[in-house]
Amino acid sequence: MAGAARRALLSVSDKAGLASFGRALAGLGFELVSTGGTARALRAERLGVVEVADVTGFPEMLDGRVKTLHPAIHAGILARRGRPEDLRAIEAQRIRPFDVVAVNLYPFRETAARAGATLEEIVEQIDIGGPSLLRAAAKNWQDVVAVVDPGDYASVAADLAAGGPSRARRFALMRKVFAHTAAYDTAIAEHLARQDEHGQAAGGFPDWSGTPATLRQPLRYGENPHQRAAWYARDGWTGEPGLAAAALLQGKELSYNNLLDLHAALSCLRDLTGVAAVVVKHNTPCGAATGADLEAAYRAARAADE
Repeated sequence: MAGAARRALLSVSDKAGLASFGRALAGLGFELVSTGGTARALRAERLGVVEVADVTGFPEMLDGRVKTLHPAIHAGILARRGRPEDLRAIEAQRIRPFDVVAVNLYPFRETAARAGATLEEIVEQIDIGGPSLLRAAAKNWQDVVAVVDPGDYASVAADLAAGGPSRARRFALMRKVFAHTAAYDTAIAEHLARQDEHGQAAGGFPDWSGTPATLRQPLRYGENPHQRAAWYARDGWTGEPGLAAAALLQGKELSYNNLLDLHAALSCLRDLTGVAAVVVKHNTPCGAATGADLEAAYRAARAADE
């Protein structure tokens, strides 16, 4: 395998940024290995692609349910470059290693949130091969660059052009993979916990509930000034927009108590109809009013307790 071109495995549902990333990898001398729709998208950009089926010797099966679940793929991802016995083992089987694995998963959340989606349609969007590829690449993070976020394509390409991502960068990408797959599995478990076997809403409380969340921003302090605090927003939330969708327009960075006040104001606003304003102090609404416009509503709310 000495002197063989580096290889990248690309298999994505979300094609955003794929073309530019593929061109960048090809320009760096990577051989692109891909599956079905991803391979077609790359070929449409006039990029050379090796089909996964040509690597494994088996065609895609079961309407694409089985594509990458094969030793020729996973051994190439999991082989540790620093262990001669690993390299001898894959060479004996004529398996070449992968250096980059870029995968994103079937749109389970989007399908589950779609009105009228059937249980069969939702279950079909449970990805099997994608998480397996990502977990394998992330486990071998010191040798394989695991990319789950299209937002990382440009910086990863730049790192590779400069000689490869640093250890810290590879570790950060690895952590992102496991956070992503954990959130994905949690979304599946949470949705199914609220369904019966016919896809109807189940009565009572679900057997299990998880709350995957991502750091939105550190806060100035916690409930008291000597405490550290941070704000986490729930991943993939498809319910009514909340504070995480808001932007800080002016003023100091938020504290934990600011968030409590904002939450109290938002909760009160949702009980009012039309254009409304709420004034909050120490987590307690002091004035609330509706009006013809925002200014009128604010003035009336403030007048409730000047």
